[in-house]
Amino acid sequence: MKNGFLVLLALSTLMYGCGLFGGRGTGHHGELTSIMDRPEWDQYQPMGMVYIPPGSYHMGQNDQDVPYSQIAHQKQVTISAFFMDETEISNNEYRQFLFGPTQRERDRSRDATYTPLLDTLDPVLADIVIPDTTVWVRDFAYSYNEPLLENYFWHPAFDQYPVVGVSWYAAMEFCKWRTSWLNLYREENELPAMPRFRLPTESEWEYAARGGYEHKLFPWEGPYLRNSKGCFLANFKPGRGDYIADNYEYTAPIDAYFPNDYGLFNMPGNVAEWCEDDFASSGYVYAHDLNPVYYDKSVPESVRIPGGAKIQKVIRGGSWKDIGYFLSCGTRTYEYADTAKSFIGFRSVVTVIGRSGAASGGL
Repeated sequence: MKNGFLVLLALSTLMYGCGLFGGRGTGHHGELTSIMDRPEWDQYQPMGMVYIPPGSYHMGQNDQDVPYSQIAHQKQVTISAFFMDETEISNNEYRQFLFGPTQRERDRSRDATYTPLLDTLDPVLADIVIPDTTVWVRDFAYSYNEPLLENYFWHPAFDQYPVVGVSWYAAMEFCKWRTSWLNLYREENELPAMPRFRLPTESEWEYAARGGYEHKLFPWEGPYLRNSKGCFLANFKPGRGDYIADNYEYTAPIDAYFPNDYGLFNMPGNVAEWCEDDFASSGYVYAHDLNPVYYDKSVPESVRIPGGAKIQKVIRGGSWKDIGYFLSCGTRTYEYADTAKSFIGFRSVVTVIGRSGAASGGL
């Protein structure tokens, strides 16, 4: 009888502890207990991206303002952590966006008939996202660039070269597709969604380009465009007409030259890169000092769509056809958002969430 009473007491205690009779196991008892059964979050590092830690730096030019433009005065800013593509987006990666299978079809067998994403877009948007290969002859008068017009985006020889001939709007559409492409997979596997892919803000781009160096002209030690052996450190126009001096007369492969200390290739040179910000000569004055970004408030959101208003967007880094001045970390310029050029490409970033502060120590 005594043993039976002890067993009953043990079972009652167990059930109460599990909350079956209002115990503390799952009940809240009127207390603040948060929502239970939330998925765990550990930020995923997308393939081909590198981690850029949070920090502060002096944004702006570190040398003489040669054209006396006065559009890049120094300003100390703080940047939150983010992931950034270690290279510019390549022709072959961009072709996955245009001609890869649609999201719903990607897990079918190899024998399935795939419908390219490009075929699902309306004609206006499709015309915007297809690279304009005519830029190779339109950008340069009296220059024989027809072989690049005919082959640059399509031929396997250029698979690992940066995609060009894409407008700011096209780059944004690529980021939207990349976000949905990854998060559909994560949804199918019951994983929390990743923050969206996007273009870097101008301040993020410069912070990443510096590679951790403060008050440096270029993202490497020393104020020169050659290393101690006399080799050029980036793809640009070294002299008057001597495009080949740095080993490439046009663009270079996306992983050419040495990466900076964050592991990023071709931040200076090769192709200039689209940024998120609208361009204004006084944009630094208005932008905040914490994760600054500038938007022209006179441009309504309703026209910030492909084919909308003529908006000037920041481009950074200089390109294969530019002189060394444009390779400086602090040099800024612009192009219209709906314009495609043979010397402008892009790379994506993703915000790191849930890890605020340098004490997080990276990933």
